[in-house]
Amino acid sequence: MTQGADRTPARRTVLGAAGVAGAAVLGASAVLPAGTAYAAATADAAGARGRGHGYRSLPVPTVIAHRGASGYRPEHTLGSYQFALDLGAHVIEQDLVPTKDGHLVCRHENDITGTTDVADHPEFASRRTTKSVDGTSFTGWFTEDFTLAELKTLRAKERIPGTRQENTLYDGRWEIPTFEEVLRWAEREGRRRGRQVWLHVETKHPSYFRSLGLGLEERLAKLLRRYGRHRADSPVFLQSFEPSSVQRLAKLVDSPRVVLLSGASSRPWDFVAAGDPRTVADLVTPEGLRWISSYAQGIGPTLDLVIPRDAGGRLGTPTTLVRDAHARGLILHPYTQRNENAFLPADFRRGTDPNAYGDAFGALKAYLATGIDGVFSDNPDTALLAAADVTAS
Repeated sequence: MTQGADRTPARRTVLGAAGVAGAAVLGASAVLPAGTAYAAATADAAGARGRGHGYRSLPVPTVIAHRGASGYRPEHTLGSYQFALDLGAHVIEQDLVPTKDGHLVCRHENDITGTTDVADHPEFASRRTTKSVDGTSFTGWFTEDFTLAELKTLRAKERIPGTRQENTLYDGRWEIPTFEEVLRWAEREGRRRGRQVWLHVETKHPSYFRSLGLGLEERLAKLLRRYGRHRADSPVFLQSFEPSSVQRLAKLVDSPRVVLLSGASSRPWDFVAAGDPRTVADLVTPEGLRWISSYAQGIGPTLDLVIPRDAGGRLGTPTTLVRDAHARGLILHPYTQRNENAFLPADFRRGTDPNAYGDAFGALKAYLATGIDGVFSDNPDTALLAAADVTAS
């Protein structure tokens, strides 16, 4: 079954924007009035406006567009970011990797085999290679082997075309954006909308790139200072799975920072490299959270750390992570909400097609009821409506 077949319930959530988003659907930067009205109404209903300055002023729950509106457009493209903003997302995420000549570009991984048309470029055939990144072997093409000018000859494509077949319509439409281009885009959209455009920026594989002489943090801090997003109340979050990267950023800029946390038994790669025996399970204890709060303002745990799944993949009993993190003054931005059955807990899947939409609203209701401060979502319109349901109840 393709993504465009019977899509309930979440297919209905996009209809309000799909008919009016017009140019945004096709990737144009113009925001149509009807689409803006829909987005504003949805965003306003989706969460109570926070109290205070900076990130504390964001609506709660905060909806963070994961790699943009990646459920509807190829991830980490200006088209994906634009559509997420048009749908009403409160914050737009970027993942950063470097080029050979030191520019920061937006890709989830430095391996661009699955997210660009690089394999169709015979002039780059010899660049295909095998590398070990954070202890895992990959064969493909990597951003650090290309100059920015060379990367700009490529075009982005859908990463999981078997699951998101409709997204392949946009293959080849957008190039790989630099982070500086995204900052300029955010400035333009902020002026257009009369409000700040928030970004959530991740350093990818920072220890690996530092070993290549391509340290991410200094390059990122330089751009943040250039565009005035280096202060404690700046409209940006800085995030990483490596705590040392977050600590390094804390010495360079005052922007709010978030430590990302994967599975409980996993270890951050910088811990592995340094011989630090701690696991994520150690970091989510009250003692571990106290340590994180000494240099960060939040955590980004996998949703399974908030509500574990049992052996059958069904949601179990919530952990104490939300309570414990809040006791340390930390906000929680868990990841990642997606609409497709394949990504949902077993008790919220509907039918047998893994690519069909399940009961994403039901799953979101359970997660948001724990008191998390926000959620990363591939489908920000769905998350916004679910947040509105929670805040209205």
